[in-house]
Amino acid sequence: MTITTPKGFRAAGVTAGLKLSGGRDLALIVNDGPSKAAAAVFTSNRAQANPILWSKQAISDGVVEAIVLNSGGANCFTGAQGFQTTHATAEGVAERLGVSAGDVLVCSTGLIGEQLDLDKILGGVRFAVASLSPKGGEDAAKAIMTTDTVPKTAVVEREGWSIGGIAKGAGMLAPALATMLVVITTDADLDSAALDTALRQATRMSFDRLDSDGCTSTNDQVTLLASGASGIAPDAAAFQAALTELCLDLATQLMADAEGASHDILIEVVNAASEDDAVEVGRSVARNNLFKTAVFGNDPNWGRVLAAIGTTQAEFDPYQVDVSMNGVRVCHAGAPDQPRDQVDLSGRTVHVHIDLKAGTETATILTNDLTHEYVHENSAYSS
Repeated sequence: MTITTPKGFRAAGVTAGLKLSGGRDLALIVNDGPSKAAAAVFTSNRAQANPILWSKQAISDGVVEAIVLNSGGANCFTGAQGFQTTHATAEGVAERLGVSAGDVLVCSTGLIGEQLDLDKILGGVRFAVASLSPKGGEDAAKAIMTTDTVPKTAVVEREGWSIGGIAKGAGMLAPALATMLVVITTDADLDSAALDTALRQATRMSFDRLDSDGCTSTNDQVTLLASGASGIAPDAAAFQAALTELCLDLATQLMADAEGASHDILIEVVNAASEDDAVEVGRSVARNNLFKTAVFGNDPNWGRVLAAIGTTQAEFDPYQVDVSMNGVRVCHAGAPDQPRDQVDLSGRTVHVHIDLKAGTETATILTNDLTHEYVHENSAYSS
């Protein structure tokens, strides 16, 4: 139940020898059509990895035959040699599939500033092409993992057509159009313009509201491929709803697997003057390390919530704000309400409800706590 659930796609996930662990580290997804329409969103980080630079150009015509992804190295800040590695990777896939290299997207993830071994990459490409299968989605999901502890997959099925997806991401998750590597497939018959509109809206409502650690990666990319193999062209609203559902599913899985996290935190902001205000307030709390460490310690320190939202430009009166944590209103009109010892934070899920009393708009931001394990993971990271 992954990217190969929709008709018209084959995938593979193989071992190319890039990862120190020796696990699967190269994935290939091929669109067998009949349509080859595609859309993608990319990191807004100005420091962009070579695969991002390549893929932006390759997808400019809205046509994609295949996408190849490697873990075990980000291929970022690797100069001309690194870009040539990306180019050669696309050419290697194209040659074996009999397509144009300009219709092959490339994604990489792993440690920044280290050259990838091109011989290993090309060997992996040969193996992946030979291993392509309509049942290869699970292997592909495993091959893109870095510090992830589990593969992330999702499927949304509708009458006669479906959408499937895989994702990786456990650190450097912060809003920037896309904050991880994600490949989404559909057998709906839609052109690239329709895919682009739907993907940007779905991303805005899902991945763009996942803020694990405030860090934006250099390699982030979310790609949507359409084969048209179902022969069905759903209306825009139906496709949008299904795609947003799938993206929210994957974003929630990414939050749950954030590096070292012991709590999944949903920050719901209601009655804001605008949606942008609601997002800004939620994001400010999500990026507040004092709040995140308090949650790690099972401390419902609502004062840190108010202090965080007070740094925003959103429209509200801080002395009218209500804050509830896991169903207990601990702050009313900017003053203490129910005793904080009534709040139970011993479980995995934490729901923070912030009522700004400034309007009617709402937004929810996904985040996690900040733990000793996160520090340990990132002080000794290797791909």
